[in-house]
Amino acid sequence: MQNRNISDIIEHYLKDILADSQQIEIKRSEVAEHFNCVPSQINYVIKTRFTIPNGYIVQSKRGGGGYIRIAKINLIDDTDILDELTAYIGSSISATRGFQVVQSLYEEKLLTQKEANLILTTIDRGTLAFSEKKLEDAVRARILINILERLRCAD
Repeated sequence: MQNRNISDIIEHYLKDILADSQQIEIKRSEVAEHFNCVPSQINYVIKTRFTIPNGYIVQSKRGGGGYIRIAKINLIDDTDILDELTAYIGSSISATRGFQVVQSLYEEKLLTQKEANLILTTIDRGTLAFSEKKLEDAVRARILINILERLRCAD
């Protein structure tokens, strides 16, 4: 254990508790006291180790009755597809290429036909009828990238 720093130890401790349930609720000050560290160390561990891409969602309430709630979420099995598509989209994408992205998601069974059609309507040229094509392509890219981020987490 001598090669592990306090952040690793706190992370392991919280993950051990989470192994028994889908969600935990902790008091930052109590955990900090348990490890004889400052409460900001607990914040650091939670912000860097318990993120959505790592399979966790965090909620907190500040104040006297405050808490930090950490819940496990299910990530889709193959995030490589989403990473490739995110890189492909970049900061700008045409309507034609946007259609191809949605088609790929549908073919990979990450979207139902209804979901794919709703997304296609959202990113369509007629919907994003900006006077500047560059702006239209940038907004389309943002929409698609946000959808991909949501797909990383399954209900």
